[in-house]
Amino acid sequence: MSQFGNLQARMTEITRRLTSESAGKSTQVIRDALAAAGLTPAAALPRTGQAEAPHNFVADMLARFGIGAAAPAPHADTVDATPGGGKFVAGSYANAAGSRRYKVYIPSGYDGRPVPLVVMLHGCTQDPDDFARGTQMNALAEEQGFLVVYPAQESSANSSKCWNWFKAMDQQRGQGEPSLIAGITNEVIDQYGLDRKQVFVAGLSAGGAMAIIMGSTYPDLYQAVGVHSGLPYASASDLTSALGAMRGTSGTSGTSVTSPSSARRGGASAKLEAIPVIVFHGDRDTTVSPSNGTGLIDDFVARFEQTAASGEKISTVVEEGKTGTGHRYSRTSLHVDGRPVLAEHWLIHGAGHAWAGGNASGSYTDASGPDASREMLRFFSTQSADSESLQN
Repeated sequence: MSQFGNLQARMTEITRRLTSESAGKSTQVIRDALAAAGLTPAAALPRTGQAEAPHNFVADMLARFGIGAAAPAPHADTVDATPGGGKFVAGSYANAAGSRRYKVYIPSGYDGRPVPLVVMLHGCTQDPDDFARGTQMNALAEEQGFLVVYPAQESSANSSKCWNWFKAMDQQRGQGEPSLIAGITNEVIDQYGLDRKQVFVAGLSAGGAMAIIMGSTYPDLYQAVGVHSGLPYASASDLTSALGAMRGTSGTSGTSVTSPSSARRGGASAKLEAIPVIVFHGDRDTTVSPSNGTGLIDDFVARFEQTAASGEKISTVVEEGKTGTGHRYSRTSLHVDGRPVLAEHWLIHGAGHAWAGGNASGSYTDASGPDASREMLRFFSTQSADSESLQN
């Protein structure tokens, strides 16, 4: 039996124990399964700033699936998540799938006119305040005049507050967490009279994986997606396949996640639109393999080619750059004649599992750049003719 086949059998045993015993009694079985599948790296890479401080990989992996105790998110001296006199307002939304809290940042200059909305989905162990501090998206909203909403995952839904991107029921329109996030988005749009032509979604890690789920299942609601250190749509359907996807393989065969989405989902991508996407990933990320960033772009290309008009061809431009004294990066842009850039992939050299250009007062940030928040907004601004409020 292959190491991934062995992992599958062990995960079946884990599932049985989780339904009949406490999660704590299953922990050792999970540890053994990870080790047998080779999912425990020999050593952690050094981090920049708060980009994954060294800790036990297995414990962290368990925490990311809501099993066992979550690793505490480190913080420096905090900065205000409500800059420049704006308001950070709490709300909640409920439907048949459950309920979720959220926070909305309203910039001080907001006067009721229809402006853009950016939906920000936090990573594991984070919350709206932490994510707002780390990404500095509220400061940019104050500067550029748009609103930001941060849905909050509940610990009752996942003990590490991860969005459940790896569960099949949470990858479908009108069900589970996608229905809740879409409901929050619509509620905020209606409450503040925002511009439905300028609604965007972005996220980090588990939040990044959920962001592409939202863009894939609600292309009529979101105009573009930003994914930082995330995974492709439906790259996993359970714990077993999620572990493989995070490692950079899919299923039990060990095949690369960079294979087209149609191969992973039996042609399901034919039903999905090629929504514009900007992707950031560190090439030293040991939590979510950088191959997932490439997989996201491969998915976009596969979807585009299935729906493109005759004669439309994607061309690719690769640029090398550096952010001052910070990280070097490779930016790949996908173009089609007569259209804005449709997709971008930023591979950040030397970076780990952290929001690029983030503020150290939030967890999982790397101040060395590039500035992912500002670059996402720049990309979003090109995806709508009416998006003048989202500019550098």
